[in-house]
Amino acid sequence: MSAEPRPSAFRDLLELTKPRLSLLSVLTTLVGYAAAKPGWHATEFFFLCLGTCACAGGVAALNQWMEQDTDARMARTADRPLPAGRLPPGNAFVLGWGLCALGLGSLFAKVNGLAAFFALATIVSYLAVYTPAKRGSRWSTELGAIAGAFPPLIGWAAAEGGRVHVGALGWILFGILLTWQIPHFMAVAWTYRHDYARVNFPMLTTRDPDGAAVARWSLINTFAVVALAILPSFLGLTTLGYAAVSVVLGAWFIARAVAFTRPATRDAMARKLFLCSIAWLPLQLGALVIDRVWFISS
Repeated sequence: MSAEPRPSAFRDLLELTKPRLSLLSVLTTLVGYAAAKPGWHATEFFFLCLGTCACAGGVAALNQWMEQDTDARMARTADRPLPAGRLPPGNAFVLGWGLCALGLGSLFAKVNGLAAFFALATIVSYLAVYTPAKRGSRWSTELGAIAGAFPPLIGWAAAEGGRVHVGALGWILFGILLTWQIPHFMAVAWTYRHDYARVNFPMLTTRDPDGAAVARWSLINTFAVVALAILPSFLGLTTLGYAAVSVVLGAWFIARAVAFTRPATRDAMARKLFLCSIAWLPLQLGALVIDRVWFISS
């Protein structure tokens, strides 16, 4: 009977960077950049992608270095490279700081200082605020959402060409990412609440046995993110066509969040709310970028 093949060292190093999560950071950065309508600047675009990707991957590696003890005790994370013993912790430490330095240096030298500042704010808020807060604060999810909402500001700052300025739409994008993460992560945290309870993370889902408060908080933030998504049209930043698309997408998102509030089917609806949130974000942001680029004059 042949032994199961061992993952390669390269694959493990890549896993440390959480490629799918890092890709989300890059894509939301590019949404901010495109929504600001800077025109096409190939060199700036390349280094914006490189810098954001490197910072996101570096933060992910350092987060796993900081949480290797709790990752080892949770079923969903026990097979990650560090808790599984496939890589020494020093690899994650060196890789993480190396990527963060590369990313910040690229943004500062080849894009602009404001973009680098927002990238640094992402790194600091994620590693120095959110990651420690998971062990001691009920508000860790919300603190993590702040860190996850900075990427559109990195892109917007890049498009501003060095001006210390972020337009209203840039801050709206920040708000959309901030509030979207609450129903998205509450659905995840409810599904894996027993894992989080095992390591004594004091998040809302481990303190709310029946999930009623979790579902209410998810619904409140779903209403908030839908309202923020529609707001650009009221400010004349997008067309009414975009507003109509936002209403349809928002109704779908809200319907999933409402279904999550029903106790009898909460476990099943958590999965559906999670999948809805995953689909809603690219559809909503894609509609915004298309509307800004093709239908709004400069």
